[in-house]
Amino acid sequence: MNLPSMSLSRLSTLKNRLSLPALIAVVALTLAACSTTEPGRPAKTPPTPPQSTKPAQPGPTMRPTTFSALPGWDKDDLREAMPAVLSSCSVLSRRPDWRAACAAANQVNAADVGLLRAFFETYFTPYQMYNEDGSDTGLVTGYYEPLLRGSRKRGGAFQTPLYRAPDDLLTVDLGSVYPDLKNMRLRGRLVGKKILPYPSRAELMQSNALAGSELVWVDDPVEAFFLQVQGSGRVYITETRETVRVAYADQNGHPYKSIGRYLVDKGEMSLSQASAQGIKAWVIANPARKEELLNSNPSYVFFKEEKLPDPSKGPKGAQGIPLTPQRSIAVDPQFVPLGAPVFLATTQPNSDKPLQRLMVAQDTGGAIRGAVRADFFWGFGDEAEDKAGAMKQRGMTWVLLPKAMKAGN
Repeated sequence: MNLPSMSLSRLSTLKNRLSLPALIAVVALTLAACSTTEPGRPAKTPPTPPQSTKPAQPGPTMRPTTFSALPGWDKDDLREAMPAVLSSCSVLSRRPDWRAACAAANQVNAADVGLLRAFFETYFTPYQMYNEDGSDTGLVTGYYEPLLRGSRKRGGAFQTPLYRAPDDLLTVDLGSVYPDLKNMRLRGRLVGKKILPYPSRAELMQSNALAGSELVWVDDPVEAFFLQVQGSGRVYITETRETVRVAYADQNGHPYKSIGRYLVDKGEMSLSQASAQGIKAWVIANPARKEELLNSNPSYVFFKEEKLPDPSKGPKGAQGIPLTPQRSIAVDPQFVPLGAPVFLATTQPNSDKPLQRLMVAQDTGGAIRGAVRADFFWGFGDEAEDKAGAMKQRGMTWVLLPKAMKAGN
C-alpha cells in the first residue's frame, strides 16, 4: 500500500496556512503511516466490562478525588511500590513541582506501611482518570520480558536476525518544532528533500535493506516477532553462555497491527483463541503461511544490546529507568505524566479476583492510547509470560500528583 509522506518544508507550509487543530489533524493522518513513540504492544480485546458505579458524564479527563475513593487503597502493601516510586523520583526531583514530594519519599521509613500511606496522603492528590466520553473504565493489558536463544553468528538453528537501527532511519521529534505536537515523532527516510515512510515489515523482509545491521541471530522467528511486540527481552548466547538484554532502539514508523486480529478476521480462529499460545500453535499447524501472518503487521522494531548486571531488574522504560515487575505500567503520556504514581483497580488475568495496587507510570507503548489505559509489566520468566498473555481486563485508574502541582502540568 502506498503511504502518505510529509516533508519538513511541507509541514512548515501547513503551519502557516492551517489553524493548530487542523494542523494536528493533518499530522495525525501522516503519523498513522510513519510514526510512533515506542514498540507497539497489542491492543488486546477486552472481556465484558465490570459494572460501572457512575454514569458516563463527559468532562475533564482528570478529576480530583480523595484517597478514600480508591478501592483497596488501605489494603495495598505500599512497601512493594516504593522502589519504583524512588527510581522515578531520581528523574522527577529535578522539577520544582515534584521536589518536595520526592525529598519526603527519600526520607520516609520505607518499611512502615502506615507511614508510607500517610506520606502519600500528605503530599499527593489523587485524580481519577476518565475517557473522553466520560466513562471511567478502560483496557488493562500485560507485557513481560521474554528469553530467546541466540548466537553471534548465523548457522544451524540460528537463522532469524535481530537488527540494529539502520543508518538511514530518520526520526523527527515534532514536539521540538511544534510544542503542541509533544510525544509525536515522524519516522522515515530522506529521499531528496522529502521524508518518505520507511519500508514496512514485509518490504524489509523481501529486500536486502538491513544486511549488515544484524545484532544477533535467534532460533525462532515467531519468538523474535513476539520479542518485537514486547519491545525488549533477553537472549542467551549459546557459544559464550552469557545472557544479554536486547532493548528497544527504534521502530520503522508503521503502526502495530495485531496478528491475532488478522487470524480472527480471516476466520482462522475465534477471538478467545487469539492468545500468544494460540497463535504459536496456529503457526506450527500452518508453517507455509507463517510469513503471511507475520507480515500482516507492518511494524518492525530494532534493538540495541545492553549488559545485564542485575537480572532482577526489568528493562529500561520510556522514562529511562529500569522497570519494576508488577509495579510498573505503560501509559499514554498525553494523559498521564511519566513517573507519576498511578493507583490501578482491575482484576487478575482471566479472573474476577481484584488486582488493586499502586503502580508507577514508567513506560509507553504504540498500542497504549487513551486516558484510562494501562499495560501492566509482569516481569521476566514463564509465569510472567503466562500472566501477560492472558491479561485483557477492564480497570480504573487514579493518577497521584503532588499537591504543589496542578492537573495538566
